[in-house]
Amino acid sequence: MTIQNIVMPQLGESVTEGKIERWLVQVGDTINKYDPLAEVTTDKVNAEIPSSFAGVIKELIAIEGETLPVGTVVCSIEVEGSELPPAPAPKSSNVSSAILNAGLQRKEELPPTNTAENTVKTERTGGRYSPAVVVLASENNVDLAQVTGTGANNRITRKDVEAYIAAGKPTTTQQPVAQQADPEVQVTSSKVQESTKQPEPIPTVVGDIEIPVTQVRKAIAKNMLRSTHEIPHAWMMMEVDVTELVEYRDSIKNEFKKKEGFNLTYFAFFLKAVSQALKEFPMMNSVWAEDKIIQKKDINLSIAVATDDALFVPVIKNVDEKSIKGIAKEIHEYAHIVRHGKLKLEHMQGGTFTVNNTGSFGSVQSMGIINYPQAAILQVESIVKRPVIVQGNMVAPRHMVNLCLSLDHRILDGLICGKFLSRVKDILENVDKNKMSVY
Repeated sequence: MTIQNIVMPQLGESVTEGKIERWLVQVGDTINKYDPLAEVTTDKVNAEIPSSFAGVIKELIAIEGETLPVGTVVCSIEVEGSELPPAPAPKSSNVSSAILNAGLQRKEELPPTNTAENTVKTERTGGRYSPAVVVLASENNVDLAQVTGTGANNRITRKDVEAYIAAGKPTTTQQPVAQQADPEVQVTSSKVQESTKQPEPIPTVVGDIEIPVTQVRKAIAKNMLRSTHEIPHAWMMMEVDVTELVEYRDSIKNEFKKKEGFNLTYFAFFLKAVSQALKEFPMMNSVWAEDKIIQKKDINLSIAVATDDALFVPVIKNVDEKSIKGIAKEIHEYAHIVRHGKLKLEHMQGGTFTVNNTGSFGSVQSMGIINYPQAAILQVESIVKRPVIVQGNMVAPRHMVNLCLSLDHRILDGLICGKFLSRVKDILENVDKNKMSVY
């Protein structure tokens, strides 16, 4: 019998950590290969950790509610068979590499150092800290010996460190804690010490409410900062008369709902029009790759779906090949999946252009932040009925909508974006001419 470790999996290219929401097994349980072990949430998806082995649960190392970097050991399983060869020790100072190797290899406890300034008092926890705790403590110069653990066997969790920092407790000026971490997690200090400068504290008064930042909100903030820091944004807006579209959709929406079982939204028409225009102006469907621009073959539209506290961007694949009915069905299905917490990683991969239905909130003009690394994002604003001067200098009530485009000025310029928006405008304003059939 040998002991094998299960590590926090990487549930996406940009995912660096996951939170153990709930264990689905207990110590002593007999499991089969691929059985689910725990429910995990990341900044993008909810998922389950499957077992890589058949055997008996030996130890649940991670604690429910604990956030751990990818590659961290979360539990161990007693299995039959010969022991796998050990993974090589990390060769660089990169934190992620060290953590990953630590998760793949169990190491013997190292003797304590005799250097007083590098020693952390760890009587309560035996010196075992999770990588998340180590990195957080190092970034904030926290002496873990001063932190009270609330986890199993008084183990210090990430929340304990965050609470300690929030309470304004004194921090240590000694060497980074990463040097005294659990031998299973040999994290070097060079990477950890990057960006340790802390922002000025925000003053609060009685009555202020402090709301913890969720992992999803942190990921949104990180992605938005990256987009605004790396992409030179420019903006363009075009007004579109969608009176003909509104009349057509309103004339068939009740019959459609009765027949299909879901709503025929205006947004489905806009996505179809955008996909047609992207085929004619493929540079809009591109990404920046430093030394080259990659023009994407498939037209996969990312759409924003919001919940009370988060925003998700699932992808409708090959929109140009789908009917308006098919697009409307996928919009309906994604809204249901997101609001019931069933969105998976594959639902959000492969987007080449983003269309945001800001008009659903009553917005009439906005400037979106580009969904990195795409070249542009189109905001579809609210359809507003107002008087407009029409042919013959007559004033008539018309249904008008603003299309607001944010563009990456490294890839695109006003000429091509103007042509693209004009083409979308033409398609939407001439439903009959452009044969925008629902089926």
